[in-house]
Amino acid sequence: MSHLKALIFDVDGTLADTEQDGHRPAFNAAFRDMGLDWHWDVSLYGELLQVAGGKERIRYYLETFAPDRPPSPDLDRFIARLHARKTEHWVARLERGDIPLRPGVSRLMASARRAGVVLAIATTTSMTNVTALLRANLGAASLDWFPVMGAGDGVPVKKPAPDVYLYVLKHLGLPAHCCVAIEDSAQGLQAAQGAGITTLITPTDYTATDDFSGAAAVLEHLGEPGRPGRVIQGTGPENGIVDIGDLEALLRAAHPSRS
Repeated sequence: MSHLKALIFDVDGTLADTEQDGHRPAFNAAFRDMGLDWHWDVSLYGELLQVAGGKERIRYYLETFAPDRPPSPDLDRFIARLHARKTEHWVARLERGDIPLRPGVSRLMASARRAGVVLAIATTTSMTNVTALLRANLGAASLDWFPVMGAGDGVPVKKPAPDVYLYVLKHLGLPAHCCVAIEDSAQGLQAAQGAGITTLITPTDYTATDDFSGAAAVLEHLGEPGRPGRVIQGTGPENGIVDIGDLEALLRAAHPSRS
């Protein structure tokens, strides 16, 4: 009998390498739209990514890099407007096909569905961003593949707090030991671990130097036929292509008493 009941995906960096060539230029376009001379280059954005959440990132930037230039007497409203404009640019980039899924993501989702493994989302990004990414890459019908989607705008505290994973587990009605999370960052790993969920990491260029202590495995990516993913830490599939059996093996290793 399969012990794996649900596969929970993070979004930004995990489903797609969204940050450097997705969210970052969308932020910069929104800054121009609103008459701001701000520019987040690749290096600066890597620093800002240590702050979870787009609105929180804007606030941190103001407080850290532009403390003497408050853009509006109503800062919360200004940040919300700026972030909404950024989301419009983000969705436009998606619709142009500029932000594809990472290797192996679509394949593994299809394998999970065939095996009867439930798919779920646990992310710090907004629900608008989640649905736009799925719709653009997998079609509108893919939204029905995920009975539970936990997003950053629906929980009290964002990652690295475990709130979004606890929300997903509650609404799935499953214990943590039946689930595997796929993440790309130390913040995401900490959040999943805080909820007791076995976690597989597929880092991006921005998160490659993160501390992934406690991850079940760290792989270059999930792998495709002809494009295997390299094992960075722990153990992974010999052929470099993650399948449901590999996730089952991670669960057995994490919970040997339940094997």
